[in-house]
Amino acid sequence: MIKEKGQYFLAFGIIISMLAVTNIPFLVIFFFGVFAYFVIKVFAGGPRADSREIFEFFLSANEILRDDDRRWFGFELRETIERGENIVRRMSAAPPLVYFALGALYNKLGEHKAAVKYLSRVVEKPESDESAYVYPTPELRQYVRVLRRIEREPADAPLTSAAIRSLERARKLRGTNLLEDSRERFSAGELSPGQVAAALPEASNAEENAVPLVYTEELVPDDSSLRTEHNGRTSEKSPKQVESAGDPFSNRKPITELLHDIYDKNPR
Repeated sequence: MIKEKGQYFLAFGIIISMLAVTNIPFLVIFFFGVFAYFVIKVFAGGPRADSREIFEFFLSANEILRDDDRRWFGFELRETIERGENIVRRMSAAPPLVYFALGALYNKLGEHKAAVKYLSRVVEKPESDESAYVYPTPELRQYVRVLRRIEREPADAPLTSAAIRSLERARKLRGTNLLEDSRERFSAGELSPGQVAAALPEASNAEENAVPLVYTEELVPDDSSLRTEHNGRTSEKSPKQVESAGDPFSNRKPITELLHDIYDKNPR
């Protein structure tokens, strides 16, 4: 893109210099430049610009979907998805690889409903196969022309060629698995708010009616702890005695007796 922009500016500079040398008024040169700019925009903004945007989308999508342990921000995924959505909205017959890349990106983002929408179109519908495109649009024809040029001479665009091959390989090997994964995740998380609200009272009632089953040694004392031996004879202890034996404060006096002892020891 920078190379082409530089060529345009160089051509404009040469033309303006030639017109200035021939003593043509600057106003005429300005109007000529504006007219030439709009003509170039009209011809450059057609199918060629659409095909360029498709290949740029392939480059971005392949970088994100490539399993190389890179962490991507959510807005990066959103921007790449929006670029693909613009291609689908603008082209009446977008390439099938665009739909697959969009479905894989939605799967990575966690929006499985949109992922099922695009992946099912590529994986399950035969009309989405390349062989079904018999009557191409000008945009699609220009895309295919550039694609074949890249395939014949991959050295001219090595990154784009590698991105296309990687996406095609992922479409062939992982398309069905990605579709099944998105369907399972979408079906697992499609509870409606009414179903969730109806399930909440049942869960709370079940928690209130549940009887905790807690078994401790204090609730069921052992029989051997109730028996002591005195002169070879065993005597049974009451549960209160057993409980007081384990309590360090079991021998403390009541508060009334404690006050009587204090006042009796201190004479008036």
